[in-house]
Amino acid sequence: MSDKKNEQTNILRRKILTAGGAFAMAGAMPMFYTKSVWANEFPNDPGKAANVTLGFNIPQSGAYADEGADELRAYKLAVMHLNGEGDGGLMNTMQPSMLKGNGILGKKVTFVTGDTQTKSDAARASAKRMIEKDKVIMFCGGSSSGVAIAQQSFAQEAGIIFMAGLTHSNDTTGKDKRRYGFRHFFNAYMSGAALGPVLKEEYGTDRNAYHLTADYTWGWTQEESIKNTTEALGWNTTKTVRTPVGAGDFSQYITPILNSGADVLILNHYGKDMINSLTQAVQFGLRDRQVNGKDFQIIVPLFSRLMAQGAGDNIKGILGTTNWNWTLQDAGSQAFVKSFGQVYGFPPSQAAHTCYVQTLLYADACERAGTFYPPEVIKALEGHKFDGMGNGATEYRAEDHQCFKDVLVVKGNENPSTQFDLLEVVQQVPRSQVEYDASIFGGELGPYKG
Repeated sequence: MSDKKNEQTNILRRKILTAGGAFAMAGAMPMFYTKSVWANEFPNDPGKAANVTLGFNIPQSGAYADEGADELRAYKLAVMHLNGEGDGGLMNTMQPSMLKGNGILGKKVTFVTGDTQTKSDAARASAKRMIEKDKVIMFCGGSSSGVAIAQQSFAQEAGIIFMAGLTHSNDTTGKDKRRYGFRHFFNAYMSGAALGPVLKEEYGTDRNAYHLTADYTWGWTQEESIKNTTEALGWNTTKTVRTPVGAGDFSQYITPILNSGADVLILNHYGKDMINSLTQAVQFGLRDRQVNGKDFQIIVPLFSRLMAQGAGDNIKGILGTTNWNWTLQDAGSQAFVKSFGQVYGFPPSQAAHTCYVQTLLYADACERAGTFYPPEVIKALEGHKFDGMGNGATEYRAEDHQCFKDVLVVKGNENPSTQFDLLEVVQQVPRSQVEYDASIFGGELGPYKG
């Protein structure tokens, strides 16, 4: 708005607020008039400020802290590139793109950080501080679906856009989806759909599977998705056991597997929990056993290079899925690996990739919308199709704010060429094989605010 219009608006608001109570006259005011006064006002509008602030809320402590550290590296790199520093990274390959390297809508990008502690309450408190004290226009992050869902719900309440980081639960864009939340990362359903044909080919249709599952929304939906997949192959589910996040010692959960009749262990664990449970399973000799006339197998449905690094040789030959891998040879992946490596000296993880991409997608949506006004930015993201960011052609589906793209089936590299060459891409599964109807998980996006 012009200075004159701003002054007129302020006069109108003062008159309303002093005429017998703040909203005493609201009932008598025409609705179109009310809308014209407040339509372009929204929380933390940067107005004429030279800077705009983003919030990066990541696990800096807890079971997923390694992922959080790499996410923060990626966020810092994204801010550098948005501000015209460095080589531009994926801004050189992203299509379409309106990013110019002069911040967002001409405003220099600054940022603040928070520690989710891999706890939902801590994440909400940190997000609240970012919004109310630091005046962030968007916040992003998380390496836990429980944390992501809590932040996404708070984003809807606050009217601030949340670009989810690493979150794999079906619920994030299913029953708990929100209008003000978006996810680039894939989900548990897609992992199951991608893994099924490979598991059938590698291990056959006559197996007995034992699940150890992280006891929160991600673990529950991963267990459900993998069970649905394996049982459709003909596998029997021997038992499912829930384990607390951050348990550390999983020996009490592994011992019963030895006499269960299971010949496959499925670890629905992530981060340090997966490193610890897999290491202990190998120490208990599970991978050296034969059960039911078959070699015992371990599956890790959601993999990451950081987890593989922590688990060492124990990861060799183990199948799973991943959202992205640094060894991909497309132009976008190579550009990101080069930029990240130049700054940090090693390749990025899938957590780093998805967080970097989410930051650029938000910035580009603002440019395309020509405003920071959240409803217009949301509309610019809904149904947006893009390419050149490392996963092939991708779409932000309007119905649930879930990105659809190719999914990678990987296994632990038997003969790594470097300390980072730990996951071998077995198959790049096309989007058509992992896509599903938006209605199957329920949930409502909710309204645009403003």
